[in-house]
Amino acid sequence: MFAVLKTGGKQYKVQAGDVLRVELIAAAAGDKVQFNEVLMIGGDKPVLGAPLVKGAAVQAEVIDDIKADKVITFWKRRRKHSSQRTRGHRQKLTLLRVTDILASGAEKSGVKEAIGTHAARVAAHNNAAPAEKAEKKAPAKKADAKAAPAKKAAPKKAAAEAKE
Repeated sequence: MFAVLKTGGKQYKVQAGDVLRVELIAAAAGDKVQFNEVLMIGGDKPVLGAPLVKGAAVQAEVIDDIKADKVITFWKRRRKHSSQRTRGHRQKLTLLRVTDILASGAEKSGVKEAIGTHAARVAAHNNAAPAEKAEKKAPAKKADAKAAPAKKAAPKKAAAEAKE
């Protein structure tokens, strides 16, 4: 039995026991995650989703977070400009081992859904936003700041009158 799942903007054909390198997901090594976006389940009775297979899931265990090979980009401006730039990038990936393919009953499995780090950051930001708004203090009023110097001026006038 195999399944075609979608994660990180890519599609993967997987079987139980396969090791995958997918875009970084919000999970630590040793965690068990579940991919709910299954496009197709193949085998004796293939099921094609429209667009997803309802109730189907692929469960996997996180092995480690790794980095892909370095991709080097080089720009050079020619003619009268003698500038050039080299830049490297290593994409962060998650290494997974597929443990099980569920044709139905994905909602009741109790395994955490695999979500990308961007989605996790957005969810955390939206949950923290109401608390941050409550903690903000009101700005100090300008009238209070101007009142303090006026109080100092009054004793000087009284001292000047006392000298006369």
